[in-house]
Amino acid sequence: MRLIDFAFIFIFMNVKIRRATEKDIPRTLELIQELAVYEREPNAVVIDVEELTKDGFGENPAYGLFVAETEKEIVGIALYYFRYSTWNGKVLYLEDLIVTESERGNGYGRKLLNAILQEADEQSCRLCTWQVLDWNEPSIEFYKAIGADLDEGWINCTVKQDQYKEIYQS
Repeated sequence: MRLIDFAFIFIFMNVKIRRATEKDIPRTLELIQELAVYEREPNAVVIDVEELTKDGFGENPAYGLFVAETEKEIVGIALYYFRYSTWNGKVLYLEDLIVTESERGNGYGRKLLNAILQEADEQSCRLCTWQVLDWNEPSIEFYKAIGADLDEGWINCTVKQDQYKEIYQS
């Protein structure tokens, strides 16, 4: 059974995990902003609803998105995309797994992660990878508890958009 061919829903503790639709994007952005505050970067979010919608639901979607929804509202998201490893082949990269603060500890993050891992399996990905901040102990413990390998040997490198020309024209 392929997830793409079916409406994907898990029901667990009054939450359902499903693929996002365009109407979910405003709440998704709220959760992204909540994560930015949690990660001590409250002013770092520059994306808006329009761009998130275009990038996720346009002609060539740049990402996939699952939501965790209770009877009242969306309480979590898992945003992912595919990348390619020269050593391993196709990789599903989990960009963010977010559960709103008031709903943490209810098993919703695990259900979202299960959906991501099932998607990686269905898409024949050899790896599923993500990052966690070194001070985020609750998340680190969660990932250790499920048996994820935490690789401390890599350093993240980033070049921001306003730096591109300065670098490639030098």
